[in-house]
Amino acid sequence: MSLSDRHSWSARFIRFLGVGVLNTAFGYAAYALLVLIGLSPQPALAIAFAMGILWNYLTHARLVFDTRGVSRIVPYAAAYGVIYAINAFALAAALRAGLNAYVAQALLVLPMAALSFVMISLVLTGHLPFSGIGQRHTSGDANTRGIE
Repeated sequence: MSLSDRHSWSARFIRFLGVGVLNTAFGYAAYALLVLIGLSPQPALAIAFAMGILWNYLTHARLVFDTRGVSRIVPYAAAYGVIYAINAFALAAALRAGLNAYVAQALLVLPMAALSFVMISLVLTGHLPFSGIGQRHTSGDANTRGIE
């Protein structure tokens, strides 16, 4: 991997973290509000994830990965489904271990962010981050520009 590739991925990772703060605040606020109004943790998590998919796609695609349009939304949503399943499993384990619903999900934020960067990078660029392989989908304009 060249120095410029590493710099580009490092800058992208920093942008991902910044956007992730915004997206995480949105997702956790939605989750906490839903628990506060009486939903149990698992349905609250499912609804918060569903609410965040479109918002997160737009912020990640445009602000982090320079992808326009919505042509990658289906694989992005699928990646989020995998992330959700792993998060739900880990949340259930934390709750069984006796953690409170707020603390349990708060402890999962950072591991889920790292997993999300890897999976979202793969979906929106076609490559794993820091792999030294190009940084954008090159299999056609629809993958990089999407539907404008």
